[in-house]
Amino acid sequence: MEKHAMSSDLIAQPSFWPELEPAEAAPKVGQTNQVHPNQGQPKRVKPELHQPDSMASASSAEIALVAIEAADSIDPSPAPSLVQLPSFRSGPADRRLPERLLILDTETTGLQSERDHCIEIGAVLFHVAERAVLDQVSFLLPCQDNPAEPINGISAAVSRTPQPWQAGLHFFEAMLAAADLVVAHNVKFDRAWFGREPLPAISKPWLCTMEDIRWPPSLRLKPTPSVRDLALAHAVPVWAAHRALTDCIYIAQVFERCGDLDALLQEGLEPRQLYRACLSYAERHRAREAGFRWNEPLRGAWSRRLSQREVTLLTFPVELADPEGVPTL
Repeated sequence: MEKHAMSSDLIAQPSFWPELEPAEAAPKVGQTNQVHPNQGQPKRVKPELHQPDSMASASSAEIALVAIEAADSIDPSPAPSLVQLPSFRSGPADRRLPERLLILDTETTGLQSERDHCIEIGAVLFHVAERAVLDQVSFLLPCQDNPAEPINGISAAVSRTPQPWQAGLHFFEAMLAAADLVVAHNVKFDRAWFGREPLPAISKPWLCTMEDIRWPPSLRLKPTPSVRDLALAHAVPVWAAHRALTDCIYIAQVFERCGDLDALLQEGLEPRQLYRACLSYAERHRAREAGFRWNEPLRGAWSRRLSQREVTLLTFPVELADPEGVPTL
């Protein structure tokens, strides 16, 4: 779906701004208020006051009257208060949708969060209802070496170049505080780096665009599509890869084009458990076509995280399993 353009009427007077009555013009000193015949009681008539040539020569009574006139001329209308946006759009408790998404991505020096380091953070704060980017940030984190430089193109020397990464991290934390949901492509990988210095722990819910969102079959995507796959399927130009902010922008632009984004988010937030496909070797293609993966995360099995609704839609039997591969009764 194309991005909806805001009408000029909406821009001129947004529905969430308080409507203010026009301030009544204050009468000048020495003048009286004019009363329309159809109005109720006439307004107070202000006494005529002789304006002295110099305030130094004015009497204390005249100065007091001038102060009263000045105070009366101040518009008493209260200033509009700041608008507090809701965290989730109104609706039944089981159908509420997040309003603001923090789309994030990381670039790292390796695959193991216990021994490797995060070298780059990219993030985009996205407004769901407006299909619009609100804020974005990207910054490098200093490191001594980067074995993954051939992949992400970030040299350790560049990461140590003086730059305000601490300020970028603070801004990232402010964006995180404003978000209702954290979105990443391959949450299992990105989430592992947070809560390790200097990155903050994230307690907000996560949504994976690779595992949790069930993209329409009409897009003809792989069961676990890449960011590049998603972008091209939604006619988003792909100009670079393997930099954190670039991948976040791709996801944001995919969301901008999703006419059914609300439904995709709603289904993506359904509780899921890990299931093992109960199929013979000859029928393994059925598991693959349904998005199950061999040997990951269950060794020696076709498995996938599914909601109860998705289990009922399968055309073959499955059994609940824990991450170690032991069936759960």
